[in-house]
Amino acid sequence: MGRERKPHIGLFGRRNNGKSSIINSLAEQDIAIVSDYAGTTTDPVKKSFEITGFGPVVLIDTAGIDDEGDLGLKRVKKTLQAIKLVDLAILVVINNQWDEPEQLLVNTFKEQDTPYIIIHNKTDIEEATDLWHSKCLSAACSSILNYNNINGDKEAIIKAIKKAIPESAYTTPSLLGDLISYGDIVLLITPIDIEAPEGRLILPQVQAIRDILDNDAVCIVLKEREVDAFLKKTQIKPALAITDSQIFLKADASIPTDIPLTSFSILLAHFKGDFENYIKGTSKIDELNDGDRILMLESCSHHVACDDIGRVKIPRWIANYTGKKLDFDVVAGLDRVDRPIEDYALVIQCGGCMITRKQLFNRLGPAKANKVAITNYGMAIAYVQGIYQRAVAPFIKSSEAAVHDYL
Repeated sequence: MGRERKPHIGLFGRRNNGKSSIINSLAEQDIAIVSDYAGTTTDPVKKSFEITGFGPVVLIDTAGIDDEGDLGLKRVKKTLQAIKLVDLAILVVINNQWDEPEQLLVNTFKEQDTPYIIIHNKTDIEEATDLWHSKCLSAACSSILNYNNINGDKEAIIKAIKKAIPESAYTTPSLLGDLISYGDIVLLITPIDIEAPEGRLILPQVQAIRDILDNDAVCIVLKEREVDAFLKKTQIKPALAITDSQIFLKADASIPTDIPLTSFSILLAHFKGDFENYIKGTSKIDELNDGDRILMLESCSHHVACDDIGRVKIPRWIANYTGKKLDFDVVAGLDRVDRPIEDYALVIQCGGCMITRKQLFNRLGPAKANKVAITNYGMAIAYVQGIYQRAVAPFIKSSEAAVHDYL
């Protein structure tokens, strides 16, 4: 399912507090550079490994929150930005420190709704005092641990992680579990075009295949030009058809109207996106005016084809549908959005297969806070191509008339 689907745990604190030593202890191997020199860790570094007794995680080692100088301030900024990526934060403290750097981190954890635990490290040098404990308790953290990075109690940290981390971060709900039943046949329409990776399928298609099998259903995968002949020859009536959003019109024409049809992108939007706000925001397309700016959010960095879905096709389809002169900005991965979010009339997020649910919600948070409409690649495509009601109907358990009222 990819590294980005694993729980993300970040270590934060001042320079030389032993964050990297704790990472090595949890991993039971030297995967982070350890040095007595303050500031060894610069940019946030992701390490993917398995914590014995917990499971696979991505652990983010960050630069010290007390870094100095022009370059140091840039590192501090990246450290604070990394909080948006994590499902759980670990604040590492030594020598009973609790001043502005620690309070800044705690305040940011709270702003980002990020659970956290506190570790008083290097207790062989100085034990944590009762006064320090009282300060930490007032911070409402999940757990406060004493730890010696030479002979630390790793099991105590793992126990605290299990207690604090949200269950949604390490459980994998079903993509299709509420749509299909035992023995159902699901048709996956997967075009093989210039954007398809050589010799393999894209991640949402692979995720769908695995989820169908996990639900003891039958998966049939074929290209769009084979759909008509397959249905005619076999007389099979699938319980559900899922298509690539780029060929929605072809799939809509090929799949009988009594068979539910949606797309991989909309499937992911329902699985991990802000589906309710996507539903509310999609119709904003009808209200766009000349000069409006639209933000396209990709969840990964990828090779850009000449007819790229997010950079070329969707902007073209929306412009043709609205008849308006619109400006489009594209931001890939989790890169910073340079413009103020209020400059945008609409934000269109991809399926988000390469990021966690928390990262996706944090990505969309500024838009929602400023009442900027949001939607999803697949939902926007379905809307401008006139098949929106059919595409979202499988996720709105009601008749077509009721769906129309809901929308």
